Amino acid sequence: MKTKQKRAYRYRVYPTDEQKRVLSHTFGCVRFVYNWALRLRKQAYLTEQKSIKYGETSALLTQLKQQSDYAWLNEVSCVPPQQALRHLDRAFKNFFEGHAEYPVFKKKHQEQSAEYTASAFTWDGIHLTLARMDGPLPIQWSRPLPQGCKPSTVTITKDTANRYFVSILVEEEIKPLPVVSKVVGLDLGLTSMVVLSAGESIGNPRYFAKNE
Repeated sequence: MKTKQKRAYRYRVYPTDEQKRVLSHTFGCVRFVYNWALRLRKQAYLTEQKSIKYGETSALLTQLKQQSDYAWLNEVSCVPPQQALRHLDRAFKNFFEGHAEYPVFKKKHQEQSAEYTASAFTWDGIHLTLARMDGPLPIQWSRPLPQGCKPSTVTITKDTANRYFVSILVEEEIKPLPVVSKVVGLDLGLTSMVVLSAGESIGNPRYFAKNE
């Protein structure tokens, strides 16, 4: 019986100059929103001992984007900045559960990333096109995606060496390994460290060392 499992496939990307421009703007918006929300949550806790959750930051972001000084946030797909708020919320949960350090601000010289959910990209089985882009991403397909799969999220990253990568999360069917009925028994001995029930013996290195 096959089971479904989520798996990410990572590929190198060689975006066009226009796509680099869109990605640069998107990375900047993602970084700004993450840092803005982190600062907001820290201040709320320090001044009012109040814990702000994802829903509140999302509503406040909507208000922020309506202000003329922050209209540039509307020039990119709304999904990656929204996902940044979700990632920050998860980072705080991991911190409070003792699984991670306290969230820190993102910096421009570090690795940049933007996550797109299914509403912000198109996939026709051959080409992947992100929202606000003029064409599909030039992806180096080092291996094919599972046939018939449908990506659920796509994450674009740019590392510190200015290389671009895409991670495509899909749900694929995994066929379980067959059950092996044969059982091998072990017998610990002196001259032979392990004797298998099939008759094969594995020498005891400590015993031979004493007799040298």
